[in-house]
Amino acid sequence: MPLTVLTQKSLTLFTALGGWRTVAEGVASKTVFLAAHLLTGQVPLSASVAVGAVLVFAIFRVCTDRTYWQAAFGLVIVGVSASLAGSTGQAVDFYLVSVLVSVGAGAVFLVSLLVRWPIVGVLVGGARGERSSWRHDRARSRRYQACTAVFLAKFAFAAMVMTPLYLTGQVTALGIASTLLSTPATGLCAYVCWRILRAGADVPDVNPPGPDPAVTT
Repeated sequence: MPLTVLTQKSLTLFTALGGWRTVAEGVASKTVFLAAHLLTGQVPLSASVAVGAVLVFAIFRVCTDRTYWQAAFGLVIVGVSASLAGSTGQAVDFYLVSVLVSVGAGAVFLVSLLVRWPIVGVLVGGARGERSSWRHDRARSRRYQACTAVFLAKFAFAAMVMTPLYLTGQVTALGIASTLLSTPATGLCAYVCWRILRAGADVPDVNPPGPDPAVTT
């Protein structure tokens, strides 16, 4: 598939997931909570401020783009985080969702590699209309495995860093780690995967498929 088509489909998928506003919301909720907690020391107040910040993003998104589910998704995530922190009174619980996502996603990506159904192949292959045909192309399958391994490394590293910080109650360090190892790190992994897929798109198929037996005479 031409690189331009791959890029267009990737950008379309990125836009469907909320684009840069979703990225901004993810970073804002974590940084606003941490800043408010450092200034006030009050967990419920800090959680409320974080929810308020994401609510502003959500209202602006709905009013300008009419994108409802992306706005609701951001509010649900920060709402769950705020509820956890507010119910326990522990600031570290605001970042518990990030810790659990890293552990859970890392396990899913690892299993997908072990069973030879790499998550990136399933997602990108579906977006490109390939379904499961990419599994019969060794070169393409290897590229999808490499991309999945990139994300697995990211989730594993995030889990190894954030889990001890959460268990020892280091709020400031956990807040910084959660912010950097979530959306920004995911964006970096996506760029690395794009480069891997782009390099593969520039390489001609050394084993092109033969003619369809059904149409041969």
